[in-house]
Amino acid sequence: MANKMEIGRKLRRLRKSRSLTLEEVAQRANLTKGFLSQIERDKTSPSVAALKQILDVLGEDLSTFFQDAGEPEKNVFRVEERVPLDEEIPGVLMESLAPDIQYREMDPILITLEKGAKITDDDLDEEETFGFILDGEAWITIEGETYRLKKGDTFYLFPETEFTIENKGKDQARIVVVAY
Repeated sequence: MANKMEIGRKLRRLRKSRSLTLEEVAQRANLTKGFLSQIERDKTSPSVAALKQILDVLGEDLSTFFQDAGEPEKNVFRVEERVPLDEEIPGVLMESLAPDIQYREMDPILITLEKGAKITDDDLDEEETFGFILDGEAWITIEGETYRLKKGDTFYLFPETEFTIENKGKDQARIVVVAY
């Protein structure tokens, strides 16, 4: 059984992953914003009926919500735990650096670009993206303007930004991307 701290934290993450405000969830669940805020801050525990109302709004059922209740939240991920993402782009390997986190707000990804490989905004369909060039070089074209990035350089992409990241160098390029 999850303790109330896990319930509040988990509800907050679930709500944010659905891009809903406290007010929207409270209104749709027929609860007060203050009561929902207290639940998320673990100041009070919801009744089963109130929890079900909240989860209905969030599109989650009780059994799924409590599925991993007895497991501690994972904070450390080993290199052998990385999970390749299902993208099939020639010369590109994308790996999740923090797999198995439910309701996460950020998605850390390691992108390996072989020489000549490229990705576009269609391949990284996220709201906001931060990137760090770990090894090699990459060329990023943002809204028609191209920048050469080398090891240690970073970039930040806003929603709806059209971009292409390409490896025009002679060696493999590795980029750590944190997408929100």
